[in-house]
Amino acid sequence: MNLTQCQIYVERTQKHRRAIPPELSFENIIQNKALPPCTLQDFMDYLVYVSHDAENLQFWIWLQAYTKKFYATTPSEQALSPPWSAVDGLQPTGNDPNQPPRTADKSKFGVKEYEINFDQQEPPMSPTGPMSPQFDKQSFISGMANTARSAADSVEDANAQVGLKWQSFTIQPFRSEINRVISHYIAPNSPRELNLSHKTRAAVLHALQHTTHPSALSLVRDIVEGTLRGQSHPNFIRWSICNGNKPRVLFVRNSGIAHVAGAVILAIILMLSHASRWWRLFCFPLFLVGFSIGVAAYKGLCVIIHTGHCRNLRPWEQFADGASLHSFDNDDEAALSNSTDDVYSMSNRSGGAKRGISMDTFGTSNSYDHELWVERYKKKPLLQRIFTKNIWIQEETVRILQDRIVVQSHLWSLIITVPLTAAVVALPRVGMY
Repeated sequence: MNLTQCQIYVERTQKHRRAIPPELSFENIIQNKALPPCTLQDFMDYLVYVSHDAENLQFWIWLQAYTKKFYATTPSEQALSPPWSAVDGLQPTGNDPNQPPRTADKSKFGVKEYEINFDQQEPPMSPTGPMSPQFDKQSFISGMANTARSAADSVEDANAQVGLKWQSFTIQPFRSEINRVISHYIAPNSPRELNLSHKTRAAVLHALQHTTHPSALSLVRDIVEGTLRGQSHPNFIRWSICNGNKPRVLFVRNSGIAHVAGAVILAIILMLSHASRWWRLFCFPLFLVGFSIGVAAYKGLCVIIHTGHCRNLRPWEQFADGASLHSFDNDDEAALSNSTDDVYSMSNRSGGAKRGISMDTFGTSNSYDHELWVERYKKKPLLQRIFTKNIWIQEETVRILQDRIVVQSHLWSLIITVPLTAAVVALPRVGMY
């Protein structure tokens, strides 16, 4: 994806703003102000299980947290990573992209360079307090070193693929975290590779070699945000309005087709008989019901479930015991939030329960084939898939949108049924029996 495609998504966003209520705006979804089925976790579930592009939201959430964390550092640390500018910022001398960057004069910012002593007797203190006597210091140090080396190797390979040969500045703040982001989102064939063009990826890697300032990621940020606002968010809102799973919607749609087919068969039988043409009025309710539930099902709504303002549980919600790969306690999440390079975690409105690893910034790919609910759902009988459990829709705006769609389906059904029934009644009878 390039900036031209990003601009198309931005223009599309302006059109969708008139159709999407303010209560379900992108900002409200991201800030987790909406209720189920439009929470931030619901948005992430949609991106993971339906549209298969959750890496955009995962990167965007991380970037928001990283920006706040970067500007919370001291001025001397920020001076080590000046803002990136393609015009008058940190440009290499001449046109050779492989030439090391010009660094800012640290002395004029009052920045002191410290020598790091790796031979110290005691390990660094934990962000949450002193380490317990049982803590394996050697394992901790070696594990962190292996992780850093793995991320650094990925960054080096990514830089080599775009023709960048020199090393990044390790003294800059959050350099190890930037390396992990590159190895997870920007490097080719990374676990959560973003949809970036080769030119965009090269420009971003070139900027990140110079600085860890958030402005170095502005190009990726614009593309990701344009995709989220212009494509993912409107599609998510349309998907959230649907109250039935695919088996239920197909069942209701076929039921509407069956009603219409029954009305046609009844009209043919009555036309071939000597019965009065007014008997054909019995086709009216069949046409009306068939077209009504058919039009609603086309929008993903089951009118029967809608009477109680409920929705089907999603397949990954039906097996709560097998849907979660791991979880954190509240104390563990508080400890992680204090670390500069650890996983950025976010709890949902229901009290911190997380499903899978979709809310984690760093981890494996977003594939869910290994999750336990997948195999269990495949073994579930068809009737149980159609008539699965329902849950009440908490978001009032979604209920209002569903009411509007159902009313529109009734009106369209009436508009189609009245002239169709009149035509059936007006046809002459054949009188074969």
